Amino acid sequence: MTPFLRAYLSRMGIEQLPDISIATLRMLHLQHNCTFPFENLDVLLPREILLDEQSLQDKLITARRGGYCFEQNGLFERALKDVGFDVRSLLGRVILANPPQMPPRTHRLLLVTLNGEPWIADVGFGSQTLTAPIRLLADEEQSTPHGRYRLQQEGNDWILQFCHHERWQSMYRFDLTKQYLADFMMGNFWSAHWPQSHFLHHLLMCRHLPDGGKLTLTNFHFTHWQHEHALEQLTLADVPALYDILQKRFGLGVTDHRYGFSQHALAAVMAGFDTHPQAGK
Repeated sequence: MTPFLRAYLSRMGIEQLPDISIATLRMLHLQHNCTFPFENLDVLLPREILLDEQSLQDKLITARRGGYCFEQNGLFERALKDVGFDVRSLLGRVILANPPQMPPRTHRLLLVTLNGEPWIADVGFGSQTLTAPIRLLADEEQSTPHGRYRLQQEGNDWILQFCHHERWQSMYRFDLTKQYLADFMMGNFWSAHWPQSHFLHHLLMCRHLPDGGKLTLTNFHFTHWQHEHALEQLTLADVPALYDILQKRFGLGVTDHRYGFSQHALAAVMAGFDTHPQAGK
């Protein structure tokens, strides 16, 4: 077992080296979602989002932070490779908000081939992300611990959809073209710096729970969901309450010398943000 894989598994409370199987892929996928929160704080602080292996390990594992798709799926890809899976990253176009024009490729996801069968894995799409791999098959409803999904095919493109209140909503479209680090760096830079990027205008966070629930945060609005029902909703009164819930409910590390942040720094980020929930990836 590599030192990185040992640290990754330890972060999730796993002691033994898993085998290469669909059961292992499902287990690691869910455990990752439940351990590493989706969050965009570094975009807001602002700090550059670094995608090299050491930076991802230092931030998400050592500093106990989270991240967004380029970080989450970058870390997950490395872990799966270290276990022995055949895996590579793809890039998708986010169409969740029904954009009037085709958007750029700003979402990183994974293609895993197991016993000759292709699977899609994705631990980085916020509150609607997959929490289990799904087969690369068109028009077949597939269940995960946190919802139902399906893929549709249009030519060489695949479209991932999730079922929301018994209606299908498209999330993103992708193809199987080989991507390179430069492609991820370009999409990452756009996501973090494009003036209209929602990552620049809202604090977004999600952590999935093993029982099928999830915790979400949009600015000061916190919700504990169980499937599609809100069990708990809070509008946090101030930055100290926000700083507290980031640590206690989302398990976010704040003390690391490089990737931590103070309550004062968080207050500067949140200045001017309203307390109304906003939709987001």
